Amino acid sequence: MLDYQKEFLQFCIQQNVLRFGEFTLKSGRISPYFFNAGLFNSGASLNRLSEYYARTLEHHLPGEYMLFGPAYKGIPLVTAVAMALDRVFDHDIPIAFNRKEAKDHGEGGNLVGAPLKGDVVIVDDVITAGTSVGESVTLIKAAGARPAAVLIALDREEIVEGAGGRSAVQVVADDHGLPVYSIARLTNLVEYLRLENTDSTLLESIETYRNRYGVK
Repeated sequence: MLDYQKEFLQFCIQQNVLRFGEFTLKSGRISPYFFNAGLFNSGASLNRLSEYYARTLEHHLPGEYMLFGPAYKGIPLVTAVAMALDRVFDHDIPIAFNRKEAKDHGEGGNLVGAPLKGDVVIVDDVITAGTSVGESVTLIKAAGARPAAVLIALDREEIVEGAGGRSAVQVVADDHGLPVYSIARLTNLVEYLRLENTDSTLLESIETYRNRYGVK
């Protein structure tokens, strides 16, 4: 686990973005932890979150690319991440995002920002069904650009129903031929909790959940 991943997990717990208990997921599973990126809802928290995204990008993709944020959650994320890349790494890159409905006046269309070209990294919070990634890939290719990677905050490393034992991240990677980079993964979370001498009951419940639903 890298230092910035440890700091990120600590930050998520401090912000109550990452909580522990019993949470019923959309899938109906009872999870011992819950990650709600929507609680990064202030200037300070989004500012710090964006730096973790930026560090992840610089670690995996030090070259040239542009960023794309799928509406709606990806819009503030892609903006903040681009600002963090410039602020922390002096790396000024173009960004774009889409509208849910095409605009029929003014400049028209459903894309806003820099023209999509070259390598494009899609920025989102998490991947659940992969729908927004698929829509983004279609938009990027239609513009003549190349989807290069997907960047998310947390990979739950959890299998999805009907996916042959694969996680949502693995499905996206396989279906679109894209690497998916996350600031942290469930594996990192378990390691972090062990390092912090977390209550053994919590660790046991997470390990039990991972053994049942985690990717093998």
